[in-house]
Amino acid sequence: MSLRCILLFFTFHFSLFTFQLFNLSTFQLSISTASAQINTDRVMLMGRNALYYEDYVLSIQRFNMVISAKPYLSEPYFFRGLAKFYLEDYVGAELDCSESLDRNPYVSNGYQLRGLCRVNLRNFEGAVRDYQKVITMEPRNKACWHNLVLCHFELKNYAQADSALDQMIRFWPRDAENLTMKAQVAIAQTDTVRALELIDSALVVDAFDAQAWTMRSMISLQRGAYAQAEEEINKAIIQRPRHAGNYINRALARYHQNNLRGAMEDYDQALEIEPNNYLGHFNRGLMRAQLGDDNRAIEDFNFVLSQEPDNMIALYNRALLLDQTGDLDGALRDITAVIDEYPEFWAGYLQRAAVRRKLGDTYGAERDEFKVMKARLDNRAGLYKPASQKTRKKSDRAIEDYASIVEADSDEPQREYESAYRGRVQDRKVELSPQPIYVVALHSMKNPTSRFMPYHLLVEHLKEHFAQLQALPSSPRFQLTNLEPQLAESELQQHFAEIQQLTARINSAARPDAALYIARALAAYHVRDFESAVTDLERAAELDERNALIPFMIAQVRCRQTEAQSAEEETASLTTRLAYSRALDELQRAVDLQPDFAYAWYNIGVIQFLLRDYRQSRDAFSRALNIEPRLPAAYYNRGLACILDGQVQLGLSDLSQAGEYGLYQAYNLIKRYSKETKK
Repeated sequence: MSLRCILLFFTFHFSLFTFQLFNLSTFQLSISTASAQINTDRVMLMGRNALYYEDYVLSIQRFNMVISAKPYLSEPYFFRGLAKFYLEDYVGAELDCSESLDRNPYVSNGYQLRGLCRVNLRNFEGAVRDYQKVITMEPRNKACWHNLVLCHFELKNYAQADSALDQMIRFWPRDAENLTMKAQVAIAQTDTVRALELIDSALVVDAFDAQAWTMRSMISLQRGAYAQAEEEINKAIIQRPRHAGNYINRALARYHQNNLRGAMEDYDQALEIEPNNYLGHFNRGLMRAQLGDDNRAIEDFNFVLSQEPDNMIALYNRALLLDQTGDLDGALRDITAVIDEYPEFWAGYLQRAAVRRKLGDTYGAERDEFKVMKARLDNRAGLYKPASQKTRKKSDRAIEDYASIVEADSDEPQREYESAYRGRVQDRKVELSPQPIYVVALHSMKNPTSRFMPYHLLVEHLKEHFAQLQALPSSPRFQLTNLEPQLAESELQQHFAEIQQLTARINSAARPDAALYIARALAAYHVRDFESAVTDLERAAELDERNALIPFMIAQVRCRQTEAQSAEEETASLTTRLAYSRALDELQRAVDLQPDFAYAWYNIGVIQFLLRDYRQSRDAFSRALNIEPRLPAAYYNRGLACILDGQVQLGLSDLSQAGEYGLYQAYNLIKRYSKETKK
């Protein structure tokens, strides 16, 4: 069983910068001038904003500018390395971390990121040195202790891993994961008895530890206690319902108990979570074949062969199915390829003979049958061994076991190296995280499970005004959305070009139209220049005081700006609360001007939620739903606010409504919190 532990990443704080007014036209000019003339603090901030919102290519461009202007700074090298890490350029990221540490060897973040890069490059010795360096600087850095244990495990330094875990248990005695990691070390040393003792100790500390139940179930599978393994996996699935490996393992336990229907359901669920899972497709293909669902079984084996074209076992199973469905030429092709690879596979000769007879090739069929007859005579001397296994390991390529269900080569949980900074940080701040705010944007992603389309006349009127002015001719998709995509390089360049064009129009106009400032603010928003976006929107507000969309957009930019700056704060700081209060003031102005603007009420609710004022948050979501009763995110967020305010039953009702409208993640929360109503 291999070590399945989350590789916790380093932490660092996005420090707050003192913002300075900065004109977009000046910024565009500074890009084309000598690098020393750029406002490095400003460009650095833009790069970090882009990094936070996963615009990695844009952030690298910004850090390049800072490095060119001030190559002696360590910070831009570090953040450029972080962006490269997210782009999986681990070699480049490691080099940037080294450059950063050469300039300032006293900042632990550089060692932590370089250690993670080295892990991905399989340089575990180097990673150990980096993590040991951090621990000397920060003895209670839990993430680094975790990473150090993982690296020792990879190097098979089990004694060192065990010693590090003893230290972690002394520091954090109530952390069940330390005990499960220690159990995995014991399993690696084939001490199953000790491993079970440690797993049971972990479950005493945390009876809901999914990893502990998964490990226990794997030991039960090894011992053939399939009913017990199924019960243990059920408990793991309750805690980790989106982990495909648990469903694969439960399918195996059910298969051994002859519960084929249950096993099939588990493979379906695993493939819904992880569509490229090899074991899921192969075993589901076998079961579909057993149940007579030949065409869909062929689809599963087609997938396996697309991933592993030389998998002769999958090829032979597909040949059998093609024969069943009448594709005799395809069956003959596949069987011949298998026999060429395994010239003593006698069952294959018999199958090919049958196919050849159906095709009218009697002579070819008789030749195959003669080979089999001779093999049967040779079998008296022990030369022919029929298949007998019910299951086989994935790496076992014995063609005679073509009909055997496949198990993983190792009974260990799959290794997963994850970064605590992978994806958006705000989604991991609290256990119950709200759906994002709605914004006016030029790009959006469609939620494939929801048919809800946000709409308001304010947006449509501005879109028409843009069209009349030809303010954003290359960006026609002006809309409300709460799902923003990461932009491609071409899209970013397009927005920079728009900024230049709009700046020229504004400078040449005696009295610029407010829409031109709004358009330029939108382009600046998408390249993460939030301060310039706010400046332009405030100018637009002076020119068009009655337009409720302008304060709404100012609030959206301030929220994004605040999110990027306060990414690492566990609780809202005074600066963050003040920033959100300014956004709330703008949204209140928007609803005063346009009381039926449901999305402004919704955003008020989100901000109140983030400030942990759940009662006010619920009221705001209710106002939004009174105006737009089919707004899924409002039901979802109001449900979370109710749960956190102690109104669990009301919260579950709202989450059910959100799930009905397409936010299916609500069902996971319903399962987890429905037990609260029974207390």
